[in-house]
Amino acid sequence: MIQNPQSKIRNPKSNIRWIVLSFLFLATVLLYLDRSALGIMAPFLQKEIGWSEQQYGNINTAFMIGYALCFLIMGSLIDRIGSRNGYALSVGLWAVAQASTIFAGTWVGFALSRTGLSVGQSGNFPVANKVLAEWFPKKERALAVGLFNGGSNVGTLTSPLVIPVVVSAFSNDWRAAFLWTLPVSAGWIICWLIFYRKPEEHRLVTSLELKYIESDREIQREGKVSWLYLIKKREVWGICVGKFIADPIWWFYLFWGAKFLNSKFGLNLQEIGLPFFTIYLLSWIGGIFIGWLSSSFLKRGWSLNKGRKIGFLVCAAFALPVMLVPHIETMWLAVALIALAAGGHCGWSANIFSLVSDIFPGKATASVTGIGGFAGAVGGALIAQLVGRLLQNRGIDGYSVPFIIASVGYIIALIFIQILIPKIRPLNI
Repeated sequence: MIQNPQSKIRNPKSNIRWIVLSFLFLATVLLYLDRSALGIMAPFLQKEIGWSEQQYGNINTAFMIGYALCFLIMGSLIDRIGSRNGYALSVGLWAVAQASTIFAGTWVGFALSRTGLSVGQSGNFPVANKVLAEWFPKKERALAVGLFNGGSNVGTLTSPLVIPVVVSAFSNDWRAAFLWTLPVSAGWIICWLIFYRKPEEHRLVTSLELKYIESDREIQREGKVSWLYLIKKREVWGICVGKFIADPIWWFYLFWGAKFLNSKFGLNLQEIGLPFFTIYLLSWIGGIFIGWLSSSFLKRGWSLNKGRKIGFLVCAAFALPVMLVPHIETMWLAVALIALAAGGHCGWSANIFSLVSDIFPGKATASVTGIGGFAGAVGGALIAQLVGRLLQNRGIDGYSVPFIIASVGYIIALIFIQILIPKIRPLNI
């Protein structure tokens, strides 16, 4: 009996989608290693370069403005050129921009390098969300998002452990903190271009896995969707509000977390590693748990609307106690509350990413993610200016306001999501 060659290629036991997910995870780790380097080095670069609190806020604002504008461009571009080429372009751009930081000598130079970094990094989440929509069924997507988005935690918690070692190895030259990831990023790009294909085109994907991936996928016409058309949809505005309010909270933890611990508890570059490691490890676990919880709701037969929104509510509850942090004198209690809130944010982020692909077809997911990312980055630019001014004028007491925002912001965002998206369901675009 002559066997079909395809049957040999498509072994029913394949799980190629999880290998694809590992690429997303590693790229996100690299993204946050590069993004968080400035936050880790800031207390010490501030003394060497001579930044004021407001100028540090300006550097972060420059990053956020570039991130916001390029989110719109990159989301649309990735929908046009596809996931494979789009991801390689994104990682390549930000790797070069990060390396260019070594030429900065003033706060303006750092602002320019961070703007370049934002151009490349603005493509990561739109293309990752597009890849997830291509490779994972909806019932598994929130868990997948929670796992890949954990790369943000791994990258962030690894930074305070690795960067001091790297800087010390290069005679305490701060430039090493911004250069060491360049060859790693180049290796990722090469492997990605060799390995990645859509599931229906991938020779290692079995017929059984392909059937599972497509099990709850609606049939959609081919074509591209203009973002000008998309912004007329109230569902897009619901996603934008969820990002505009929630994303700046994460930026606050990322850009000012080390400075807060340094100011409040006097931690130096070597001592800050363990508290940061704890915060982002626990927040990653919390994000995976909430992503699993949301996915389990759907697998138990809950409606898409109920499962996602209860997931959002759990995330908001995790964040509420963080308003107490500026008034706590015990470092590890403060770290625990920040970790709990950061875990809530990771779960929130997983559900927001899943919400995009729940509602919009694959041909529009990167564009919608880009529009939502634009809204989140605008919020990030505003929070950077707010925190910079508060700390410039009020010193350490200025941290109270952003921690209050971090506490109640998710509840407010969920209320707006409920108003704008009263029922979560796929749109036929």
